[in-house]
Amino acid sequence: MASVPNSGPAAPPPPPVWNAQPPAGQPTGYGGFWIRFVAYIIDGILLSVAAGVIGAVTGGGMYGDLDHPNYSGSGVSIIVAWLYFALMESSERGATVGKMAMGLRVVTDQGQRLSFLNATGRYFAKFISAIILGIGFLMIAFSDRKRGLHDMIAGTLVVKIR
Repeated sequence: MASVPNSGPAAPPPPPVWNAQPPAGQPTGYGGFWIRFVAYIIDGILLSVAAGVIGAVTGGGMYGDLDHPNYSGSGVSIIVAWLYFALMESSERGATVGKMAMGLRVVTDQGQRLSFLNATGRYFAKFISAIILGIGFLMIAFSDRKRGLHDMIAGTLVVKIR
């Protein structure tokens, strides 16, 4: 049998580089509408599973049933989603699980890592993007740096890392 080179334990991946500026002469790739939409679907599935687990643990479900509605469930789901998005986007990876799967990262206008406060502002600015009939999200498809209204409010960019 031939020996396989590098068959030992895999080395951990290198830490992310926070300078999102491309090398000289190369344009920055931005995350467009559809790739971000797919990332959000992945995150939505993950959050739905988490909501099911929380509902199973607390008994009943996040929203209750038709006879016994649980209005506090929507508050819990907002808090869980806020913490998920804000903690993940301000983490070392700078992305939620969905964005990581799609090769995206959220950075500031200067290409730096988001603070928890900045990521929190970005999350709650998404409500403004949604309230105006989703136009804040549709702006991603038509703006020069693929920014939605919530990105403009929070001063963030979604960049491609691969």
